[in-house]
Amino acid sequence: MSPQADPVALIGAWKVAEVDEGAGDILRLAPDTHDGLLLFVRCGVLMGTWRANVNGLFVADTSGYSASHDGPGCRPGAGATPAWLRRASAFRVEGGSPVLLDDRGGPVARLLPGAKPTPGPNLLPSLAEPPVVTDEVRRAFAPAAALPAGLTPARRDTLLGRWVPMDVPTSSPRPERPHVELRDDGEWRGSDGCNGEGGRWVAGPAGDLLATSGPSTLIGCDNLSVGFWLSNASRAGLDGDVLVLLDAQGGEIGRLQRDR
Repeated sequence: MSPQADPVALIGAWKVAEVDEGAGDILRLAPDTHDGLLLFVRCGVLMGTWRANVNGLFVADTSGYSASHDGPGCRPGAGATPAWLRRASAFRVEGGSPVLLDDRGGPVARLLPGAKPTPGPNLLPSLAEPPVVTDEVRRAFAPAAALPAGLTPARRDTLLGRWVPMDVPTSSPRPERPHVELRDDGEWRGSDGCNGEGGRWVAGPAGDLLATSGPSTLIGCDNLSVGFWLSNASRAGLDGDVLVLLDAQGGEIGRLQRDR
């Protein structure tokens, strides 16, 4: 991964190339926190989220699908997240063309500029327009603050497993204990105590941690969304055995311990 990549260079509408399946599809990456990722495929549009940082990390997931027609091959399952997008965990830019990479640095897909998606009947026309990069957007993708002194950068292998928030009374009326489980396949699953949560995650040097979060059910209880903590984190450090999640400004989001 490049030590100083520019995640803003990913913002745009791109034709997907050099993939085993899905060549010619259009990937639109916008700075929106909700449905900032749109993948225009032959049968419709996949909707999801993405994150990237200056150390070349990239993570994306889709959680919604809007079918545009029922032509040949547009069968149940046509709206599943493509394998190449699930494999992408890093990026680099070559001559103005972003290349998505897997966890070993191998190319997953090349994104070619100049794509013009068609919004279809169920999507706002504005979502097919080129995303706008403002000074505010550039600030949002600025390098995250370094870990505070006293914290050890969390590595991918030390993050794997099931974590629960600290100092949460077990007597609170919830169907289950809030938790998050970081899996080796890049998925995470968890619960706020009532509702299932999930998405994808990637970790890198200096305690870098990026995660996406998909939609959740809305059952009411004494909720504690550990998934929200995770999807808003930019760094992760260890204070002994305690996992500390921090936002891009270095502010502490939450502390977790392993679920024993």
